[in-house]
Amino acid sequence: MSIIKLSNVSKFYYNKKTISSGFTKINVEFDMGEFVVITGESGSGKSTLLNVISGLDSYEEGEMYINGEETSHYTEVDYENYRRKYIGNIFQNFNLVNSYTVYENIELVLLLNGYKRREIKNKILDIIKTVGLTKYKNTKASKLSGGQKQRVAIARALAKDTPIIVADEPTGSLDVKSARSIMKLLHDISKEKLVVIVTHNYEQVEEYATRKISMHDGKIIEDKKIVKTEPVKANPVQYKNICNKDKVLLGFKNAFNIKTKFLLLLMVYLFLTILVFSEYTSLQKIDYDNDSNGYNYYFQDVSNNRVIVNKKDRSSFTRDDIDNIGKLENVDYLVENDILLDIQVAVYDNENYIHGSVSSLNNLKNVDVGSMPSNEHEIVISASQNSSYLIFSDKDDIIGKEFYLQNDSGGFPIDYKVKIVGIKYDDSLLYSAKIYANDAILNDLMKIENLFYSTTDLKVNNQIFKGDKSRLYYDIMPSERVASGKAVAFQDLNLYCKDYTCTGTDITLNVNNIYYEESATLKVSKIYNKDNFKELTGYDDINDFYNVIFISTKDYDRLYSKGTYQISVYLEDAKNANTTIKKLNDLSYETFYVKDALADPISNFMDIIRLLRSIVFVIATIILFFISYFVIKIILKSRNIYFSTIRILGATKKISKQLLNIELLIDINVAYVLFLLLVLAVKINIINIAYISDMVSFLKISDYVIVYFILMIMSLLISNRYSHKLFKDSVMNTFREDV
Repeated sequence: MSIIKLSNVSKFYYNKKTISSGFTKINVEFDMGEFVVITGESGSGKSTLLNVISGLDSYEEGEMYINGEETSHYTEVDYENYRRKYIGNIFQNFNLVNSYTVYENIELVLLLNGYKRREIKNKILDIIKTVGLTKYKNTKASKLSGGQKQRVAIARALAKDTPIIVADEPTGSLDVKSARSIMKLLHDISKEKLVVIVTHNYEQVEEYATRKISMHDGKIIEDKKIVKTEPVKANPVQYKNICNKDKVLLGFKNAFNIKTKFLLLLMVYLFLTILVFSEYTSLQKIDYDNDSNGYNYYFQDVSNNRVIVNKKDRSSFTRDDIDNIGKLENVDYLVENDILLDIQVAVYDNENYIHGSVSSLNNLKNVDVGSMPSNEHEIVISASQNSSYLIFSDKDDIIGKEFYLQNDSGGFPIDYKVKIVGIKYDDSLLYSAKIYANDAILNDLMKIENLFYSTTDLKVNNQIFKGDKSRLYYDIMPSERVASGKAVAFQDLNLYCKDYTCTGTDITLNVNNIYYEESATLKVSKIYNKDNFKELTGYDDINDFYNVIFISTKDYDRLYSKGTYQISVYLEDAKNANTTIKKLNDLSYETFYVKDALADPISNFMDIIRLLRSIVFVIATIILFFISYFVIKIILKSRNIYFSTIRILGATKKISKQLLNIELLIDINVAYVLFLLLVLAVKINIINIAYISDMVSFLKISDYVIVYFILMIMSLLISNRYSHKLFKDSVMNTFREDV
């Protein structure tokens, strides 16, 4: 039984509305052991016949039998299996991978058919020796002569060890000596195989041919057996698919073997990476800006950089605690007694009224008018230079003048005086000022705030008067004229004492807040009235005080100034807040990020904006995909012959697609790594690119992962789309278009 039989087989070509014939009604059989030469003038159909019998092209009419099996129903997958089992191809233009060495070109066909690298080294070296190219085994194909290239093509066909070898004009571009050598080599291997050669120069192969077929105008006009051959059994190759490891290694090799192609793809992918990151960052920036806009009725300072910190056991901060927190990465500075950040104070006299927040002089480096404070009760006012709302009189009327200072809790002494010695202009402060004060003033303010945020219960004559965090009908205030352990009380307190007099009576003050409890038992030494008020307390006008119990400064400090229980940490970069907060939490601190407490009056509107921006991001990504695909398609055009060649050598469509996927995934990964290195260089100030710096400032590690997967998906889609275009047709049609 013939290994190949054609019965009334015809091949037609369709080009738009034109139909042309490759050959018609061919009836021919081929047997193992034959050295068949098909000859004829150009256009006679001899190459088309060779392509059909080798499974590179389909046919439209008749029936072709392979080992007695009909093939008219064959799909492309069936032809792939047929080529892998039966066919070794030798081409006129060699179809070598020019960037591969001689060894790698031969190795390629074996890897594609499932051989392991470790199994085939000796076999490849033996075949290279057979074709006389041992000294060139590590030479790239692009450096070989025409005869040497044809020997590599023959070696590649021999390595596959299929029962059929087909050669299309194998000596067409060779000199006489090289052509004779190639033909002798093919003749030697034909004794155990079927060798079919197409040539227009029959004289070159005449002495080796066992059979001559002449064609003209798509028909066989002569089929002459010259030498009788002994029948040989066909042994189809038992192939496997290339293993995953070798697929990856081959993909790596293909990614880097052509420098120009690699650099062009790298540029496209790097550009794509930057643009996708830019689009993604714009979404992050909207979220960040939305989170940054808002208000809170409790917090005055709602800076994105502010994190409130206290200890989990509610104990006070030690100096070591504060120093260690200050050394953490991304911590700019700390504010102790941070409750003062969220209060309002007023500086006023008969002509001026300035209100605003309070801050430490340690946060101020210089002033624009006047001087920095040098004494305990000197302050600096910071406000916008254009805001007449804050400073009503001329600055010359303010500098060096004394003013009263009052906090918004209402507990500060009415005659607490300070002197304004400097002005610092800050155009961001349009509607309120900032008062910079020294530690003495801040400590006094802090004591009042501790009183305000604490519950102070009063026990007198076994009666307990429950306090609250706002105001009772009595107040506690310090006085330098009251001795430690003593108290000077208001007249109405006598109503609750024995014989209606509290003089000599013990009273107990119990202070309770979220951080500590403290108590003091004091003896009422005096009851004040309008006549002895100033003498006993040191304050001027009794009308400014209502139901106040005056105690010594020492006792007041023991009750309301027991240490620092809460601080505010200000970050260098608010975008890395989560990382810094995690570090603080890991050190057993409790944290509260002020930005998380902001109410957003336009959140619904911003949700719409975010949705619209997300849609824009998706559309922009799709546009980038098609632009990238168009450019990459042009670059990959040079790779079409390679993929057509590996399909001829034994790669299936699926394997060819996988190899392209791997190649492009490697390219995008290299581009992504280069982008990360660029980001790192910008972050550590090796290079300065403001655009990149601003872009990545909004990104977290999770964002890098998300964008990475977006890029991987885009690369796979580009590869699959290109593969679909490239592999949709038969091998020969694809190859013919590429050539």
